[in-house]
Amino acid sequence: MTDNTGIKSSDLEVLNRAIEWLDDGFTVELVTVARTWGSSPRPPGSLAAVRSDGHLVGSVSGGCIEKQLAVRIDDTDRAQAFAHEITDEEARRFGLPCGGHLELIFEQLSDSTDLKTILAAIDKRQRIARTVDLTQGNQVTYQEVDRHIDFHYDGSSIRKVFGPGWRILLIGGGQLSRYVAQFAQALDYDVIICEPREEYASGFDVPGCKLVSSLPDEAVLQYATDHHSVVLALTHDSNLDDAALIEALPSSAYYVGALGSKANNERRRKRLSAIGVENVDRLHGPVGLNIGSRSAAEIAISIVAELIELRNAADQINRTTSGV
Repeated sequence: MTDNTGIKSSDLEVLNRAIEWLDDGFTVELVTVARTWGSSPRPPGSLAAVRSDGHLVGSVSGGCIEKQLAVRIDDTDRAQAFAHEITDEEARRFGLPCGGHLELIFEQLSDSTDLKTILAAIDKRQRIARTVDLTQGNQVTYQEVDRHIDFHYDGSSIRKVFGPGWRILLIGGGQLSRYVAQFAQALDYDVIICEPREEYASGFDVPGCKLVSSLPDEAVLQYATDHHSVVLALTHDSNLDDAALIEALPSSAYYVGALGSKANNERRRKRLSAIGVENVDRLHGPVGLNIGSRSAAEIAISIVAELIELRNAADQINRTTSGV
């Protein structure tokens, strides 16, 4: 099984567990939410996997119909991939809220090679689309795609896009970084802490994060390599923070931010502009939404809330412009 250490994505949890089950000799149903109507608690593209003995990982309905999925896999007289709509009557019986119902795609898998292809692409931080032609039963194709391509279902084929996972590089390992790291992990970010100061590095204790001692500019060049990267300079040390920003601002990183007051960040912009740093105007500073934050935990919440707001807005624009 591929080691995606530090990546907390629910999709990857489903893929890794499904691969484990398949390699152990079980048959696995991969279940994907294709369409929803009403107030369905899980969006299209959500994944679950059901082992042949009924064990399940992932969610397609927020817990409402997961227990019923195991019953469906007992029906062996069917195509290898097929769609099934949860009707209004079934929705009420299974407990979907507000009358919402959904259409699910079931795929019967007996070999892990297909899913390992996805994980190999993710490990290389490639964005890959897996398309299943439902008219051909088990015909699966892969294509590397850009960030504008997303989930799509038209009744005859279904396209699910995987990776790369969102990554956040925190410059500094102080108290604020610890809170940001914990909240970011809950949002499926791969968290990397750059802390060259031994006195701070030795006290950083958030499990699941990658702690590196390289200089900030080196860390940015190594880890903030694509549009799914976030760089936050949180040390309050202008030498360390500026070193990171010099490399991060001209990069393809999705979000670049720095801690500090409005006045401090304005001085920082002038300082960076004076030495010829590109794209200084895209620096977020002060970081976070203005929610009156005072404590480190509240500031961390404001930071991740801003990331959520901007990411969701960008996703909506991408779906609109790409027609998916």
